[in-house]
Amino acid sequence: MSSDSDDALNWDGDEGATPKDPALPGGWNAVGKGSEKVGRIADDGTVTAPAGEDRGPTSTALLLTLGIVGGIYLLYSVGWVVGGLRLKPLANLIVADAMYVPWFVLAVAAPALWFLAGWVLTRGRAAWIRLSVLLLGVVLLVPWPFVTVGVIGS
Repeated sequence: MSSDSDDALNWDGDEGATPKDPALPGGWNAVGKGSEKVGRIADDGTVTAPAGEDRGPTSTALLLTLGIVGGIYLLYSVGWVVGGLRLKPLANLIVADAMYVPWFVLAVAAPALWFLAGWVLTRGRAAWIRLSVLLLGVVLLVPWPFVTVGVIGS
């Protein structure tokens, strides 16, 4: 027979209650050997499948590189505005404003759209893939009217 002090440490039915699938509550991450086999406990108490490989926080070097590339895209948008406005008198001789304005707006928005699309579409991929897509945009979206004509013009 057990003493009263031993009975205070036990609950009815907890003798053999070991979970068959290890799981953690939401917000907790398993680390170390065998962590890929640990599932998560949902709000309703059910155990979900193992989360697999969770991505950690973005590295400092990657964040700095993304900031620099984002700054380049911002400068490209400014370059498209300046270069496009410098070419407007020439464009008025060739095409009407109804054709010039939509393409001008798209040219100015293209760097921001590329950055957003590259960021969203490469989510969950390796960092080098995301960075490669963004650097490809740096090469493809150069504001050529600004580079060739500049602010002064010819």
